[in-house]
Formats: sequence, C-alpha cells, structure tokens
Amino acid sequence: MASINVPYSGSAGASVARSDAKLVRHAHEAYELLHVAFVVAPLVAGIDKFFHVLTNWDKYLAPQVASALPASVSAHTFMGAVGVIEIIAAIIVLVRPRVGAYVVAAWLVGIIGNLVLTGGYLDVALRELGLFLGALALARLSLEQDRHARLEQNRIAASSKV
Repeated sequence: MASINVPYSGSAGASVARSDAKLVRHAHEAYELLHVAFVVAPLVAGIDKFFHVLTNWDKYLAPQVASALPASVSAHTFMGAVGVIEIIAAIIVLVRPRVGAYVVAAWLVGIIGNLVLTGGYLDVALRELGLFLGALALARLSLEQDRHARLEQNRIAASSKV
C-alpha cells in the first residue's frame, strides 16, 4: 500500500515531530521489554528442564511424540534436549534478536503442536500462542532497531573521518 508524505509546517509540523519521536521511543521500549522477556523465559524454562523446580516438564510431552522416540531415548532425556535447545535459543535472542525471535517463534509452533496433541493442555497452548505472537513482534521491532543501529554506526564513522 502506497503512502503519501504531506509536509507539515509551523506548530503542526512540530506536533507531528514530537508524536513521531514519542512513537519511536515507545517502540524502542516495547522492543527492550520483549528482548529481555525472550531471553529470560527460554533460558529459565531450558535450565528448569534439568531441575523441575517450576514443573515436571516431562508431563507436557505428547504421548504420540514420546512413542515416536527411539527406545534408547526416554521422555526425560528428550525433555533435557529440549532444555538445551531453549537455552541456545535464549542465547541467540540475546546476541541476534532479529534471528533469535524467529527461532523462538518456530520453536513455539512446535510446542503448541505438541500441547494440542496431548489434548489436555489447551490452555497452555493458548498462552504459547500469545508468546508466539510476542516473538513475531520482537522480530519485527528488531528490524527497525537493527536499521537504527546501522545508521548510528555510519554517523559515528562519518564524524570520526572529519
């Protein structure tokens, strides 16, 4: 969809500029909140797969998934591997949020599918859907943050050449 840029002048222009600056600030705050959330949540959940302080994670594995595992891999061992993947996803979000957010979103689709297969945790699947949408929002906001960071790096590089 094409947009038309209409120049503003006088107090209307100043008002639009303030509004745009406020929008950018709020978008950055939303980005920061989501960035922290999608580092902390997968990291804590991943670590807890080994300690079961929050819950017994093994109970969330769908019987169809458990029965498809090789005989040498127990549900507990599989959930430990899930924990390792969640820790890795958290690290990717930490260092490359734009990429990591899509990794987490894809992972959440798998979790939702698994929970739907169990038939007993549809409420949790619904919450995971909310997290999925949040991960996609982080990915979208990360595009602008990356662009903003590149512009700032270019500005600094240009000013150091002068």
